[in-house]
Amino acid sequence: MLKKIIFTLITLAILTGSLAYGAKSWIKSLLPEKAHFIALKKSQVSDLPYLTDNIPAPRGKILAVVTSVDKMGENKVTGYEHTELARAYWVFIANGFSVDIASPQGGKPPVVIDGEDMGAYDYAFLNDKAIQQQVANSIPLANINPDDYEAVYFVGGKGTMFDFPNNPHIHNIAKTLYQDDKVVSAVCHGPAALVNVKLDNGQMLISDKNVSAFTNEEELFLIPDAKQIFPFLLQDKLISQGAQFKKGTTYLEKVTQDGKLITGQNPWSVWTLAERVVTELGYEPKARQRTPEEYAIALLLTYDEHGFAAANEELKAQPKAYQRVLIVMHAILAFMQFDISKGIDILSLANQLKQLS
Repeated sequence: MLKKIIFTLITLAILTGSLAYGAKSWIKSLLPEKAHFIALKKSQVSDLPYLTDNIPAPRGKILAVVTSVDKMGENKVTGYEHTELARAYWVFIANGFSVDIASPQGGKPPVVIDGEDMGAYDYAFLNDKAIQQQVANSIPLANINPDDYEAVYFVGGKGTMFDFPNNPHIHNIAKTLYQDDKVVSAVCHGPAALVNVKLDNGQMLISDKNVSAFTNEEELFLIPDAKQIFPFLLQDKLISQGAQFKKGTTYLEKVTQDGKLITGQNPWSVWTLAERVVTELGYEPKARQRTPEEYAIALLLTYDEHGFAAANEELKAQPKAYQRVLIVMHAILAFMQFDISKGIDILSLANQLKQLS
């Protein structure tokens, strides 16, 4: 891994036509000013019209389930992913649903907060005292009646790999809602909740179902010893129980729907997945301005599917809308995977955005 990182830094230095210091300075120039981050961290619900304007009449309840596991391997910190809960929560609330938060053990669940992934909606969730009180008092799964909910959303986070697959309450919730023709959804590592769920007819819930989740490639790139840390690799386990696994581009949005079963590959799939849940419940999702991260992901998907020229044309329409840092990170990812031409292309897109804005 270290060799890959060193190679990446050297390559970046060469590509920018300068020494390593110059490469570092160029990348740093893509970051917003410090004041931007200070303001972002102060985000409140009142700053976001999507959360305050034109809220529909109550449409029922959705259950969000998070992990209770806070350690994995040799005391590596884990928990649920903050952005995966926050973004779906806001979509459900903005579209007229109330949200209950539950966990296997109840009480305050462990959370993983990746600062570089945080946007205004994520900080608004973190800064809302009432919501944080709700999270800190998550409902024990043993106290949940599945009949009270229109849908369940299993939030990701690596801890789910340990306390979701064999939890009888999770099995009952997923089975009951699915058999009652309600919506079952999960994102990233959240589909670990679907493992070992057996329907009343004896079939596995995911048998012959189209499903997405965190892929082996994504897992092993971040955690090379994942096979030793986790009880299984999620992609392998889902396939072994009959799922038709649908894999998207690494670390880009991928949402798969099979009837009332809706799953997403990674954290960048949450917004679309949550709105797909609203649609499947019979409602048109409320209009929402896409986030800078979503614009960046869409641009990278355009590059992946249609090439550099198409992506270059797309960015010219709204050059200030994109999260440039995320685009640069995907360039670095390409270099670390020794896909030099892709890395050069994506860096060129980031540089074009810098020039235009």
